[in-house]
Amino acid sequence: MDFIGKRRLWFIIALCIIALGCAFLIFRGLNFGIDFTGGTRLMLNLPGGFTTSQVREVLSKVEAKDASDRTVTLENSYIQKVIGAGGEEVVIRTVTLTEDERAKLLTAIAVEWPEFSEKDIRNVENVGPVVGGELLRNAFLALLLASVGMVIYISFRFQLKFAVAAMAALLFDAFVVIVAFSVFKLELNSPFVASVLTIVGYSINDTIVIFDRIRENLKYNPGLKALPETVNLSINQSLIRSINTSLTTLLVVGVLLFAGGDTLKPFALPLFIGIISGTFSSIFLASPLWYELKIRERKARA
Repeated sequence: MDFIGKRRLWFIIALCIIALGCAFLIFRGLNFGIDFTGGTRLMLNLPGGFTTSQVREVLSKVEAKDASDRTVTLENSYIQKVIGAGGEEVVIRTVTLTEDERAKLLTAIAVEWPEFSEKDIRNVENVGPVVGGELLRNAFLALLLASVGMVIYISFRFQLKFAVAAMAALLFDAFVVIVAFSVFKLELNSPFVASVLTIVGYSINDTIVIFDRIRENLKYNPGLKALPETVNLSINQSLIRSINTSLTTLLVVGVLLFAGGDTLKPFALPLFIGIISGTFSSIFLASPLWYELKIRERKARA
C-alpha cells in the first residue's frame, strides 16, 4: 500500500478529526469530576440491593448549591457500583455538600431503602478544589515528563525528526482520548490520567517498531529517490504485526468495556478509542510526517 503517496489524505483526515474534536470541546465541554474540581464523595451500603438508575432517581429529588451558588439537583452526580466488604456498595461523587444537604441526601436514601441506617455509611469525605487543582497539575506534569523522556530517548536512538513526528502522533492520540471524554460525557477523574498515559505508552511502542524498521531499511536505500519506497516498505512490513497487536488488545479491552460494568467503563471506553487512534497515528501519521520533515530538510540543503 502506498502510505507515503496518500500522506496528504491521512493528514486531512487527522485535521478533520481535530476540528470535530475542538467543536465538541467548545460546545459540549468536559465533565470534570470531584478529583479535579472538589466535591463530596460518599460510599454507602444499600440493604436489599440497588441499581444505579434507582440511586439516580433518588438523587434527582435532592437539591444542593453548586460551586456557582446555584440550586441544582444531584441527578448528574457520578454514581458507581463497587464491591465492598459487605458486598455491592454505591459510590456517589457530587458537588460539595453542607451538613444539612448531606442529611437531606441520606434521608432520601433512607426513604427508598428503609433498612438503611448510620452503620451503612461506609465513608464520607470532601475533596477541596485545592486538592483537585494539585491533581490536575500532577497529571499534566506526568504527561509532560513522559513526553520529554520519550523525545530524549527517540532523539538519542534515532533522530530528532523521528522524535518530532512521534510526539505529534502522541499529541493527536491524547487529544482523541480527551475528546472521547467530552463526546460520551464521561467524568474526568483519576482513570482519565491513567487512560491517557496508557494510550501514550501503547502508541509510542507501535511507532517505535515502524521507525526501527525504517532505520534498518535506510541502510540499504539511503538515497532521496528511494525514500518513499523505503518508508512504504517499512510500514507494510510492520502492518500485519501492528493490526494483530491492536486487534488482540481491543479484544481484551472490549471485554472490560462490555462486561466490566459501570465501574470499568470510564477507563475502558477511552482506552478502546485510544487504541484505535494509536494504531491510526502510528501507521498513517508518524511515518508520513517524518518523511515530510526529511524531504524538506534534504531539499533545503540542495
